[in-house]
Amino acid sequence: MPFARNLSSTSYTMINTAEVSATLPGYSENICVDFDDYTLGDAFIEAEAGGVFDLTDKKVLYGKNLFTSMNPASTTKIMTALVALKYGNLSDRVLVTENAMVLERDAQTAGLRVGDTMTLEQALNIMIVCSANDAALAVAEHVGGSVQGFVDLMNAEALRIGATNTHFTNPHGLTDELHKTTPYDLYLIFNEALKYDEFRTIISQVAYTTSINDANGNVKDISVESTNLFFKGAFEVPGTLNIIGGKTGTTAAAGSCLVMYAKDSSTNKEYITVVLKAPDRDTSYQDTLLMLTL
Repeated sequence: MPFARNLSSTSYTMINTAEVSATLPGYSENICVDFDDYTLGDAFIEAEAGGVFDLTDKKVLYGKNLFTSMNPASTTKIMTALVALKYGNLSDRVLVTENAMVLERDAQTAGLRVGDTMTLEQALNIMIVCSANDAALAVAEHVGGSVQGFVDLMNAEALRIGATNTHFTNPHGLTDELHKTTPYDLYLIFNEALKYDEFRTIISQVAYTTSINDANGNVKDISVESTNLFFKGAFEVPGTLNIIGGKTGTTAAAGSCLVMYAKDSSTNKEYITVVLKAPDRDTSYQDTLLMLTL
């Protein structure tokens, strides 16, 4: 049985996700809550946790430590995008402040500088395509009024969609011991984000090039490449499977994480895969393919 953090304290409360879904009218109609055939704890994948979800038949096809709370690294930015798309306006101008510069050493950035301005749409593309932590903070501050205000929206949204074993402390996913989610909750979050056409477009991009303005109003070109190795041909996708897109994440604490959206052109079935804490980047992709070819 999974755990959910009580946001008013430092304690944790036992939560049965299946029971929660059963009590919410209409909640389970469009998500995978059929657990009859999945294997909990099977060592089929090398990663510490993961799962594959059949969006067409609404079934959990496989799960390993599906309800174990773990650090999600930059797959956090799926929720950041979801909240920004829900509460923000894509044409709004986002100002990069000093707060966007508060990052740990060697954190992935897009090289944004204080005073840069861009639309929210541009900021979301930069944030997702190259996993830019500076862009995530700029998005959060703009949409939430403050980074903490945005994090509050993230946690409220997680509870709203039934991700009851999730607690976010930041919009980028850099390590914090209280920043946790589970493979099943990440599926719920990603599934919700797929309802937005803009999100589907962003995650499918191999690269993104745009022009923003610096603090003096001068045009500044930004060009970023996707962190998704499927787009670079590093891994062969078998048969009629098509990887549409997703989100990567890597930190020392979280290991290699990967959330992907795929379609099978022969059956028209759609899938979401989640991998958390793979021992290395290649394994996260290999585990994803293993689950898709079960």
